[in-house]
Amino acid sequence: MKQIRNTIIRAGLDALYFSGAHRVLRPIFGGVGTIFMLHHVRPAHAGPFQPNRHLEITPDFLRATLAYLRATDVDIVTPDEVQRRLTERDFSRRFACFTCDDGYRDNRDHALPAMRDFDAPFTVYVTSDFASGTGRLWWVALERVVARADAIEAPIDGRMVRLDTSTLAGKDMAFDRLHGWLRGLPEEADIRREVSALCAAHGIDEGAVSRELCMSWDELKPFAADPLVTIGAHTVSHCNLAKQTEAMVVHELSASRTDIENVLQRPAVHLAYPYGDRCAAGTREFALAKSAGFETAVTTRPGVIASENSSQLTALPRVSLNGNYQDTRYLPVLTSGAATAMWNGFQRGGVG
Repeated sequence: MKQIRNTIIRAGLDALYFSGAHRVLRPIFGGVGTIFMLHHVRPAHAGPFQPNRHLEITPDFLRATLAYLRATDVDIVTPDEVQRRLTERDFSRRFACFTCDDGYRDNRDHALPAMRDFDAPFTVYVTSDFASGTGRLWWVALERVVARADAIEAPIDGRMVRLDTSTLAGKDMAFDRLHGWLRGLPEEADIRREVSALCAAHGIDEGAVSRELCMSWDELKPFAADPLVTIGAHTVSHCNLAKQTEAMVVHELSASRTDIENVLQRPAVHLAYPYGDRCAAGTREFALAKSAGFETAVTTRPGVIASENSSQLTALPRVSLNGNYQDTRYLPVLTSGAATAMWNGFQRGGVG
């Protein structure tokens, strides 16, 4: 199913590019700028089973994206500058803003050198528990479980289901089914319990994942001191905020900001919502982020930045630099707003 979806999306991007429709649609849907969403930036690896591949791009593709933006005279700016331009309605020049979620070590090792090559600022949104080494990157742990196992049993939708993971096709289908089931569980504790059970059954050290992949607080201190780097908040535990009580949301937002400011001695006034889709961040979360003192907050809802986002600074859409579509010909399509407008049913912002 995922492969079919990726093929359809790629066909749509190709159609917009080769037909030239993106150039026609740019004046209508291009907005005033783009906030790019990234996660991992690291060299490609050749393993055939990569269900989280959409969450990573190569350093070469990042450099190609930066080169394209510089060549088209787009300003690459900080979230502070995004906030200023939207607040002051300064739309004289197009802008791009690069954001990386979660706080991965490869953001330091591979993204930062690329950004330095182009003197381009970027933001890394840090999850407190990941930096502390106690968080759970359950989607990575799930990938490792499925990669190791030849068969998996899980209580999906109230009944024990046995999934054949002895082949690549079986692994792909099993990961998609398990991921969908876990995302749909009512409580964050349910996800943690079920993933922990899967890891225990298949010999995966779930607790080691964040320590392996994410920067610690000690590593973040020199990283945050780089003039190109802004550190933003990504909550304490990377939970689905829409499933939490209001008191818990306030804690997740405020405590994550406090953690960063206390440890790094820098203001943390920019936020990325975990998951960030319509099922994880909505009107309540947007208002609570504003009340918590965040000047901007980004979602994962697809869209370029339009002038009307000036009144929605804690509900900003982004354009994903998706690892499944690392082709430079897609860059003018993505920045034209045409692709995300089609995805959103020809609504520009994707937030309404």
